[in-house]
Amino acid sequence: MTPPNQQTAIVTGATDGLGRALAERIAARGDRVIVHGRDPGRIERAVEEIRAATGNDQVYPARADLADLAQVRALAESVLAEHSHLDVLVSNAGIGTSGPGGRTREVSADGYELRFAVNYLAGYLLTRLLLPRLRAAPSARIVQVSSAGQAPIDFDDVMLERNYSGIQAYCQSKLAQIMFTFDLADELAGTDVTATALHPATYMPTKIVTNPISTLEEGVDATYRLVAAPELDGVSGQYFDGQRPAKAHPQAYDLGNRKQLRELSDQLAGR
Repeated sequence: MTPPNQQTAIVTGATDGLGRALAERIAARGDRVIVHGRDPGRIERAVEEIRAATGNDQVYPARADLADLAQVRALAESVLAEHSHLDVLVSNAGIGTSGPGGRTREVSADGYELRFAVNYLAGYLLTRLLLPRLRAAPSARIVQVSSAGQAPIDFDDVMLERNYSGIQAYCQSKLAQIMFTFDLADELAGTDVTATALHPATYMPTKIVTNPISTLEEGVDATYRLVAAPELDGVSGQYFDGQRPAKAHPQAYDLGNRKQLRELSDQLAGR
């Protein structure tokens, strides 16, 4: 693995909450950190605050609305153009069970159900586009910030056009992240790139949670462990509940369903 102080990591959804705290934790050890967000002002503020808090000037902004796959592609292009190597990708950005699309079905710029598009498909495409750079690193880690809230995907109604629920939309998007993680780990077996997913903590105090149970620090500790812990070198295709290995929803282990999701994702992402 590239030594600390020499790695480059990108964290999506890094202007507040878990992503913001994780980006600061990574920067604090001297690594180069790419802070992704949607709002230019919030990105600039997060970058300035992380630089000031850590004394690390190698903190860089990256803007994209993940509800628009054209912007996801532009994000990947800018990362590849501006950063010569990449060691860590953390797909953290997401929409919760309430808020936009919570009671009323909403769609992305591409016409896809909003949570599936933002929580899963954007990260799928970004990972695919950045994968050659990650594979070129001495070793690299791909981390999906998922959830214990998981629901099976109905492939006859993935976009929930017939029976919409914000909870179902969120939970199936989080299971999709885990299914992708397992698929990616199989694909990357024998390489120096690992893929893991986790439920960081239960109801942390973030903008998508109204009644916190866990502390933000618990979630940051669990996620940072997947990013940096030496004892996890080579660990891939694993789902964690906090810092403990755990079982995901049974659909995540179904090879047929994973193949179906992979083919659908490629089609929707225009790959």
